[in-house]
Amino acid sequence: MRIKRTLTAAVLLTSLTTLTACEDARPSRSATVPPGVAGPSAPAPSSLAEAQKYVQRYASCEEMGTEPGDSRLPLTDLTTVGKWSVSERGVCTDRTERGEIIFYMASDMKEFQAGYKQRVMDKIAAGSGTYGLNSRVFVGENFAVTPTETKTALALAASELRVLTCNPTFAVPEGYEKEAALVEGCVLSDFVGSNDGSGSPNFETPQEDPAAGGAPAKPGQPAQGSLGLPRAENLGALKELVHPHTVDCTNMSTAPDAVAVESIDYVPVVSGDQLAWGIKERAICGNAAGDRRAHDLNWLDVVRDMKLLQTKAKAAQQADLKGDGRLKATASRLLVGENIAVETNSASIRHGLYQLQFLTLECRPGFSAPAGYRLEKSQVEGCVLTNYEG
Repeated sequence: MRIKRTLTAAVLLTSLTTLTACEDARPSRSATVPPGVAGPSAPAPSSLAEAQKYVQRYASCEEMGTEPGDSRLPLTDLTTVGKWSVSERGVCTDRTERGEIIFYMASDMKEFQAGYKQRVMDKIAAGSGTYGLNSRVFVGENFAVTPTETKTALALAASELRVLTCNPTFAVPEGYEKEAALVEGCVLSDFVGSNDGSGSPNFETPQEDPAAGGAPAKPGQPAQGSLGLPRAENLGALKELVHPHTVDCTNMSTAPDAVAVESIDYVPVVSGDQLAWGIKERAICGNAAGDRRAHDLNWLDVVRDMKLLQTKAKAAQQADLKGDGRLKATASRLLVGENIAVETNSASIRHGLYQLQFLTLECRPGFSAPAGYRLEKSQVEGCVLTNYEG
């Protein structure tokens, strides 16, 4: 019995040891995604030349120079070689935006971030309370760049580099990535701030609220509720409402493969599973690509959950706005009724739908409409329904 118990214990110990070894070998999230760098795909070039090649994937960066007296360097530089663990510094010409991009190769990114934080704190203590709010310091795993032009910063925000911000009053706005920096009190994000509004759109900027104060925001607008939105119980009724005078549905299909069609000229609002967008029935009208290029594509939706549809459409619209604050010309707009919607990128069709009392979902920060246009609350915060396209 003693031998049997000893053997059993040995087998159990071996099993536990094997299990522990397997668990120890499993990589943790902190090991694969270290804080303070731009995620698992953060660039880590081995040289200044490689760092330049990486940046050139997103922005113009020509004629790299490393001389301390290069006239393209700013008069007040962020830091120099020998400080903040910077081993090499360079500057290239951003011909597209007529600016420069300064490079810093860092042997210790935590030391670099700590140095930048101290600079921000010193500036604030000296009376510049807003210093660093519109940071242009983009960091990777072992290098940083500071573009002089806002449009270049927006382009770099689409890369794996992240903006390092250490001003204690800064908060990453809704809709943008937020990651922990290597030093406490700083944050990494893909938000590019600016004083003139040319940076990343801030989706938390208040919209004009037509219900504020219980009074109409515009002459002729209701203090509560809506002036009325169209309704249809099914796709047949929706087609009858909009065809043929507004939306040409001579060629109309509800086949899943047809409805899922996209083209470079026509991008629908809804993507993927329509049920996940709160849509009960969906159809496409127009001519998909065949012998000719696709043309006149529009989508009709009968909606089961309008709040869900507007919520997901808001996220899609904000993703489109993140680049330059503008909606792509090929992107469809969502025009809604009470329980129906139409997706179209045609301005003439939208104006026809406004005559039928459809309203477009508008989520651009700070949007307002002139007197005489409809402006009503949507079912999601931060958006309005309107027939104005300013």
